[in-house]
Amino acid sequence: MTDSKSPACDAESLPPRIGTSYPKPYDEPCAKRRKRALGDAFDLNDFGVNLVVLPPDCLSSQRHWHSHEDEFIYVLTGTLTLVTDAGETVLAPGMCAGFPAGVPDGHHLINKSDRTATYLEIGSRRRDDDVFYSDIDMQVLKRADGGTFTRKDGRPIGG
Repeated sequence: MTDSKSPACDAESLPPRIGTSYPKPYDEPCAKRRKRALGDAFDLNDFGVNLVVLPPDCLSSQRHWHSHEDEFIYVLTGTLTLVTDAGETVLAPGMCAGFPAGVPDGHHLINKSDRTATYLEIGSRRRDDDVFYSDIDMQVLKRADGGTFTRKDGRPIGG
């Protein structure tokens, strides 16, 4: 949280979240991803903002789409490869991409370069959001309400 007297902070001073909450083995491709929750530092409720650092050979996430949450990314440094149902698109600094809620076109970023990349990730914070993973047998229903990762038929992962 920020000091109530200051509406600003140094993003690098915020603690990074390293890796992901995905169950094993789905967490491994994202294990070195670092996110700083910029929106949380200001108690933002309507949307979240993350400063994401993606080292070489790291995924931003498993390829996914949201039922109720819009997402937007803006590349700050490095080169990233956006993967969607349409294929791959190379993104350089200054490029952006958006993913409207409810469109079942799974997406993620891969750092295929030999340098670290950074980007901003912005999304709505819908409590009724479900997340579906395009390439693996995983989903999470009502994510914001503490939903858990399950197989697409509802069975627990690992069960």
